[in-house]
Amino acid sequence: MNDWIQDELAKITEAGLLRQTRAVTAIGHGTITMDGRDLIDFASNDYLGLSHREELTKAAAEAAKRWGCGSRASRLMSGSIGLLHRLEQAVAEFQGTEAALCLGNGYLANCTIIPAIARRGDAIFLDRLCHASIIDGVLLSGAIFFRFAHNDAAQLEQLLRENRHLYRRALVIAETVYSMDGDMAPVERLMALRQEFNTMLMLDEAHAIGIFGEHAEGIIPRHQERKPDILIGTFGKALGSYGAFAACDRNMKRFLQNRCRGFIFSTALPPPVAAANLAALELLESTGGERHRVLDLAADLRDFIEARLGKATSGSSQIVPLILDNVQKTLDLERYLADADIFARAIRPPTVPGNTPRIRFSITADHNDQDIERLKAVLLSFFKT
Repeated sequence: MNDWIQDELAKITEAGLLRQTRAVTAIGHGTITMDGRDLIDFASNDYLGLSHREELTKAAAEAAKRWGCGSRASRLMSGSIGLLHRLEQAVAEFQGTEAALCLGNGYLANCTIIPAIARRGDAIFLDRLCHASIIDGVLLSGAIFFRFAHNDAAQLEQLLRENRHLYRRALVIAETVYSMDGDMAPVERLMALRQEFNTMLMLDEAHAIGIFGEHAEGIIPRHQERKPDILIGTFGKALGSYGAFAACDRNMKRFLQNRCRGFIFSTALPPPVAAANLAALELLESTGGERHRVLDLAADLRDFIEARLGKATSGSSQIVPLILDNVQKTLDLERYLADADIFARAIRPPTVPGNTPRIRFSITADHNDQDIERLKAVLLSFFKT
């Protein structure tokens, strides 16, 4: 009956696109242990190395003792513990917004917030390289959608000029830092177009929070008076824990509490996770040195890839892609790196466009100059063979 599954798996395997999990038996400071070997970890989104900080683990343990390990039900059903209210207040202060709403994770947030604010009769305009969670949220909404070329504000303006007047409400969506390219959206231009064409604007700051901004708040400054309608953030990357949030005004929060299915029908964040998130927010102000070092190391690697390897890369963030021309070569490089005790993943379609498979190097505060030099030497060796 299910022979089709085997057929599909065979096709995926033949195309070099089969994905499988691998067991990690230990996590260190910038390393992982896999198959009995310690590897330098260039695949983690724990950009500031906070996941193993004592402040987070201690806060989580204390919350577990007081509140237990689980939240029992959704917040509207079982009651909303005070810890989550404190967390949302802290997020709002951190982002400089009136309010914030916590959700289970970034995928859940994007998948369920978008259908809450855009429906049939509305239009959505999104960057062509938006994350899968955003695309899925757009499809679930039932709204008409238009995709503009990556970071092409001129094309977005043209699409808005030609189509905005045909729809009741409009929503523009972009990411401030893109997870597979490491480049940044033209945020100021998006804010101006939002005003000119009377649209809502939703920006996903998942990969910017913790690294950019005067207070590590991301690309949108905390003190900026005019904010997007919704800022999506995550605790699962630079903040070293788990969960996501929408930073917004009070009316939007009240609306989402009544219309966002990912909030209404999902069990709340566990108390230990909420406590770790609070601890992470409190630590961010003191991470200026780590943030600068991460960006300096990433810039050094990016310069090396372009100048010494003559390969394509992009962006100016902690994410450094090494873009190749075919999937098999990308997989070969992933294995070559692993043989040299370096863990970095091959990113293949459909995660990225078909002609841009890549190795995605994620630079964190746990890396040092020696790690980067080791990576450079291995890359030089591979491309000389």
